Amino acid sequence: MSAGVTNAVKNSALYAAIDLGSNSFHMLVVHEVAGASRTLAKIKRKVRLAAGLQADGSLDQAAMQRGWDCLQLFAEQLQDIPAEHIRIVGTATLRIASNINVFLETAQAILGHPIRVISGEEEAALIYEGVAWTSSGTGRRLAIDIGGASTELVIGEGTSALLLNSINMGCVTWLKRYFADGLLSEGNFEQAIAAAREVLTPVAGTYLKLGWQGCIGASGTIQAIQEIMVSQGEDERITLAKLQVLKQQAIACHQLDKLNLPGLHADRASVFPSGLAILIALFDMLAIDDMVLAGGALREGLMYGMLGQGQDCDARERSANSVISRYQLDRTQAERVRNTALNALHQLAAQATELELDDSASAMLGWAALLYELGLCIEYKRAPEHAAYIISHIDLPGFTSAQKQLLAALLFNQRDDFQLDALEQQSATSTEQAVLLARLLRISIILCLRRTRGTVPAFQLTRRGAELTLTLPANWSQTHHLRASELQQEAKRQTEMGWPLVIEER
Repeated sequence: MSAGVTNAVKNSALYAAIDLGSNSFHMLVVHEVAGASRTLAKIKRKVRLAAGLQADGSLDQAAMQRGWDCLQLFAEQLQDIPAEHIRIVGTATLRIASNINVFLETAQAILGHPIRVISGEEEAALIYEGVAWTSSGTGRRLAIDIGGASTELVIGEGTSALLLNSINMGCVTWLKRYFADGLLSEGNFEQAIAAAREVLTPVAGTYLKLGWQGCIGASGTIQAIQEIMVSQGEDERITLAKLQVLKQQAIACHQLDKLNLPGLHADRASVFPSGLAILIALFDMLAIDDMVLAGGALREGLMYGMLGQGQDCDARERSANSVISRYQLDRTQAERVRNTALNALHQLAAQATELELDDSASAMLGWAALLYELGLCIEYKRAPEHAAYIISHIDLPGFTSAQKQLLAALLFNQRDDFQLDALEQQSATSTEQAVLLARLLRISIILCLRRTRGTVPAFQLTRRGAELTLTLPANWSQTHHLRASELQQEAKRQTEMGWPLVIEER
């Protein structure tokens, strides 16, 4: 048992998942509350275990000591968690190290719990489970995780993995092989990319034959790339063209120890070029159009395998349900506003072929409508601002960073004066579409002010350029004075912003 362990009563609502990766060690601790999970701690340390692999296949003493030092940090947190609520796994480096028993004996003594070294296939399956839990999407999805010593490729649908492989290449091992001289040269990159292509050749055809509708990345390399792109004013979607630009930016730095790109964290810099080279090869060999960042991976797969919560519904739906429950929102009213807003959007989409909505636009309007009263949990006057702040600062598995930004912008613009900066700064969709979604949300909230079934009027919405025309039943305003007044004020606001809103009855 680890030092300091007592016989204190364990907290049965706590769970921990630990991933002993080849590059980093991670610990995730959650608290189960009313059927939902709340993250209490995410601890990550760069251990670079794979860097300690020697020619004879053994781990050197320095790498093992880095690992043990990290586990000393994790051990204290585990003391209050029931043993049956703890999962600890080792991955690629621990699979191949010849002196694994030496490391494990001390590591398990420090933690006071067993460590299970999992196969590459099991790692890939757990990664996909974590992706399925934390990322939204329909149809088949390709999930990619570039680790320190292995890369996992999974095609899955829903929560089921259909095809999976664990390939022996990673950002730490590729760093040692192709960037060991510390140079960021075209030659080093091309060698690393060519080697990755060669490793992928035996499996690429099988993946291309099965096919997928969307691609999700679930590793530190992919998170780092997305952070760099966003800091440079790009949207969050990773493409091969953007990766090639990043490669040239890295080469322009000439040396690994001088790599300094906006948005790149210092602790990620050393393995960034090798991870980038692997990802370029993956995009090329698998003909990937674009990729977004997953909300979770291996440790989330371990965690939610223990919790076993709601795997049959979309990740965003689980997140929205959790927010509604936590903040005691009026679900009936929220669904009334959502139905009204989606009705309005669908009317516009059916009329105009030039209205090309992003795939997620309808969904994002629906989520914004469902959560529009979130800010009331703090106070009424600045409720839109409070709602935007909460959305920006809580975990929302299933929503990408850009989608959270758009959701916050819509909630900020649900009433009163327009906050145009928020709509312009989000990167999930165009400003024009974000403005349209905000306009529809505001109109829908007003139409639903009565909060009673059967009180939302039958309406028609048409669009001509930036002008919207809302047609209500004849003489409706004569018996619905408050909503009629609110609609007139809203029409004035939108028109003054350069987006005419016409209210008529017939």
